[in-house]
Amino acid sequence: MRREVRPASGQPDVSLVKLRPRADTLYVSSGRTVLATDRDGFIDDGPDMGLFVHETRLLSTYRYRIEDRALHPVAASNVSQRSWLGYYIAPAPLREDASCFAATAAANIYKAAQQTVELRLSRFVGEGMHEDVDVSNFTQEPVRFRLLLEIGSDFADQAETHDERRQRGRVASHWTPGERSWELRADYEVTHSYSHQGEVGVARLRRGLATRFSNAGSPPVWKDGVVAFDIVLEPQGAWHCCVDHAPIIENERMSPRYGCRSFASQDNDYDRRSRIFLDESTRFASAESDALSGVVVGALEQGKRDLAALRLFDLDCNDRAWITAAGLPLYVALFGRDTLTAAWEAAPLGPELMQGTLPVLVDWQGRASNPWRDEEPGRMLHEAHSGPLAALNYIPQGRNYGSVTTSGFFPFVVAQLWHWTADKALVRPYLEPALAALEWLDKRCDTDRDGFCAYHTKSEQGVENQGWKDSGDAIVYEDGSQTRPPIATCEEQGIVYSAKANLAEVLWWMGRKDEAKRLLHEASELKKRFNEAFWMEDEGFFAMALDSDRRQVRSIGSNALHCVATGIADKALVPRTMRRLFAPDMFTGWGVRTLSAAHPAYNPYAYHRGTVWPVEHGPFAVGAYRYGLHDDVERICRGQFEAAAFFEHHRLPECFAGHQRDDDHPFPAPYPAANSPQAWSATTVYTLLQAMLGLQPYAPLRVLFVDPFLPAWLPEITISGLRVANATISIRFRRKRSGRTDYEILSQRGLLFVVRQPSYWSMTAGLGERIGDAASSLFH
Repeated sequence: MRREVRPASGQPDVSLVKLRPRADTLYVSSGRTVLATDRDGFIDDGPDMGLFVHETRLLSTYRYRIEDRALHPVAASNVSQRSWLGYYIAPAPLREDASCFAATAAANIYKAAQQTVELRLSRFVGEGMHEDVDVSNFTQEPVRFRLLLEIGSDFADQAETHDERRQRGRVASHWTPGERSWELRADYEVTHSYSHQGEVGVARLRRGLATRFSNAGSPPVWKDGVVAFDIVLEPQGAWHCCVDHAPIIENERMSPRYGCRSFASQDNDYDRRSRIFLDESTRFASAESDALSGVVVGALEQGKRDLAALRLFDLDCNDRAWITAAGLPLYVALFGRDTLTAAWEAAPLGPELMQGTLPVLVDWQGRASNPWRDEEPGRMLHEAHSGPLAALNYIPQGRNYGSVTTSGFFPFVVAQLWHWTADKALVRPYLEPALAALEWLDKRCDTDRDGFCAYHTKSEQGVENQGWKDSGDAIVYEDGSQTRPPIATCEEQGIVYSAKANLAEVLWWMGRKDEAKRLLHEASELKKRFNEAFWMEDEGFFAMALDSDRRQVRSIGSNALHCVATGIADKALVPRTMRRLFAPDMFTGWGVRTLSAAHPAYNPYAYHRGTVWPVEHGPFAVGAYRYGLHDDVERICRGQFEAAAFFEHHRLPECFAGHQRDDDHPFPAPYPAANSPQAWSATTVYTLLQAMLGLQPYAPLRVLFVDPFLPAWLPEITISGLRVANATISIRFRRKRSGRTDYEILSQRGLLFVVRQPSYWSMTAGLGERIGDAASSLFH
């Protein structure tokens, strides 16, 4: 049921607003397969349009017609992320009206509705695509006509669909007729000789698409890129055909996972694995009728479905250890920092993403020095693509290490897996890779030995900015000019600090106490150096970065909020930092801009120079909670959930424009190329909820900390099936009239102590407060 967003007093009525990023395109996806069509459900060789498998466009043209006339699309929509249904109508070509088409479009639509031939297309995506084609004659007379399907394949890389074509091979098409099935096969071959900074060789790519027509009410013929069916239908008669698009990747033919009428969950491996996750993950509910309560629960539940839809099944470790793509449609690939972020933020659902992400990244960890790929021993992967440009080595993104963030996040996520599971056998294999990643950060990122992690690319086609904000123009001086590497951004120092502090605790539990002490000492020293070097007293804020001369880049941006979240910010400096982040030039009312609106380089639509990124707000809320700023937590969370209320399915996109929330901007504008769903936008809502509830496990002691401060717009929420170590618990949180939030344990299986006190995240709780809260917990 659609819920209204109630306007505040004096604000415009926004009850009809429902936003959809990339509104001109329909997406159906599962795993490595993405179908991107125009709003009418067809493909016309446009940018980013097509059937893509492993980032290769296998269908570049796909359009149905009747008698060389366009069909009228009545309705076209996803049923789920992997399925889609479209209704089309055309005027029936009746005998007494040979033209069958009226003079005007309006008259033609009216005629089509009164004397209807309907085409119904049902599509099911996964390892290719199955399509049910159903034609019905809803008239009282027989009809005869030809159904035409334009079909073509160009095997472009996804990036080439809106840019210059670089790889050009040979496409060979073959039509094979049969008695019960007919197949159109397109085969593509291309060879590329490369030489990049010492990496020399010849790459070959062989991909194809086999389109099989079966169960057809009449046989098809194929000529010049058009498949044609002659159809004769009696009154109220129906015609059907199955179309299976089977990708061929390096001579291996894939089998579409779905068959006819597969809108419901099917008995295949993909759906079985998805059901395991959706059935076992934590559930969320609220009995309140408040509009925003419904949005919160809707966003939390939709996040699970989006993660399941982004699952890269080919990288599954097992049924309960898997990894997601970063986002749809541009990032259907393995991204190190994105998957690590999504994995730890999704931990309240269960440990599956952490259990699947960590071993995959260990397999991809840098082994040698390869400047073309920015690879160095110990460095963690940034991205791995499988499209033609990457496979043929035109670009280094087949295996690219151009990020410093991944190497810091990896040890942090190892610690999070420990906090949720306390499973030594599970966690121990990741200790050495985590230490190797930290060693790379210390030795390879601190070339001038000033104690700060800085980045610069060695690759001819490397990413210039390799921190959290990785677009080429993200890091700017206060006058708007570009900062050139090597650059030490403030948030990366916080990530390194958090990585060392958290991994030290895990090492201590594993009996490696000397190493634990060393890391804690290094983290402490880094924190001291950081607050001295990055703090801008006149601004009451942290510098965005230090440049190559170790001068402050004094721009005001969201980078600093990560310093609060990671705990590297000195406690005394946090209140001023938070006030600055909530100033009108930074806080839009929906969230924090990536760059101040007062900055000369500000642009509300620029990727990292003015947009609002939901993924930053989960850590932002955690940071406010760490320092006891519960009113700020509420403000952050309210803005994000009120933004989610405007988006279809309560699905926060990758980012949206940084317009101020006011009478002239009553709803947010999506970033034009935003991915949606985006894995780390889907998971940030769980971190927002954790911050409001002060919910954090400490599995080694079989403890779940809760420190709830529910706002008036979320007076009650129930979390069911939360897993910590070997225990499962369901808890209801309820806000009282006094404003205090209480909780009730509804069910529990296994040993787990629920303790009401600030979690170990907190930087403010004293010993007396902890003792008092622990005592009150005994009465629950």
